[in-house]
Amino acid sequence: MMIRQHAKVIVNPAAGAYSTYRKWPHIKQLLTHIGLSFEYQHTEGIGHAIELAQEAANNGYDFLVAVGGDGTVNEVANGIVTSSGSCRTSLGIINTGTGSDFVRSIHIPRDFIRACPFLYSQQRLLVDVGFVEYYKDNKPSKRFFLNAAGVGFDAEVAEERLKLPRFFRGTLPYVYGLLKKLIGYKNKNVYLSVDGRNEEQSVLSVVVANGCYFGGGMNVAPLAELGDGLLDVLTVGDFGKLELLKAFPTIYKGTHINHPKVRMEKASRVTVSSQERLLVHADGEILGEGPVSFGLIPSALSIVV
Repeated sequence: MMIRQHAKVIVNPAAGAYSTYRKWPHIKQLLTHIGLSFEYQHTEGIGHAIELAQEAANNGYDFLVAVGGDGTVNEVANGIVTSSGSCRTSLGIINTGTGSDFVRSIHIPRDFIRACPFLYSQQRLLVDVGFVEYYKDNKPSKRFFLNAAGVGFDAEVAEERLKLPRFFRGTLPYVYGLLKKLIGYKNKNVYLSVDGRNEEQSVLSVVVANGCYFGGGMNVAPLAELGDGLLDVLTVGDFGKLELLKAFPTIYKGTHINHPKVRMEKASRVTVSSQERLLVHADGEILGEGPVSFGLIPSALSIVV
């Protein structure tokens, strides 16, 4: 017998280069076949899944299902965490995106056919939820994230990647963005505070991770644990362009953390500021600009696994 009797399924038809729109009739059939009682609603644009999830959790749904990619999962999680029902609401995930980084971290199948039966599971995993405080249009803003956030080169690569047509997703667009940005990119001089330890240095990137993967399968934080109550902070130092190209393949294996210019540490609070423009990204999306602060809420979200 299922713990959750009735689910609200939030479907992003644009996820996976609009392949979710084509896959949804099959997914709907699979959910009916496994005996899941549910209602569903399609999102209509960026941010809509946050509204739908928050409304559903406020109105008594204790089981929400995100059908889409990492961005959709991020939005549904934000809706749950900011709702009045966050303590009793669980999140199920059917991945139809191309990056698939969060499901890699939490070991849910990337294939939607194999993922659907997981929604019938009685197992729940409490995971930490990161948050990022930043500026958008010169106004303070806050956003929650599940997988990873950061500033520097990775954010600018993400910005370049998001300019591509939506049917380009996954690892290849990241590599394209990397090569395009690499030509004119200059490392940032930043003021960095990690749990109160302050320093000024030149960095390529600062990545604050809750899960292991980002960028379509890069094992950026191989030691990260979703429920350890700490963020994994990756400080990528003053890399030259050729150095970066040489080291880039090691990110997929997670061995980049052994590079002498890479520092990996665990922390609960991180702030980054600079006199230069600092783009801020989280779970694959550009949020705004720094100065920026990262933190964590332990065991804030229940996920069906």
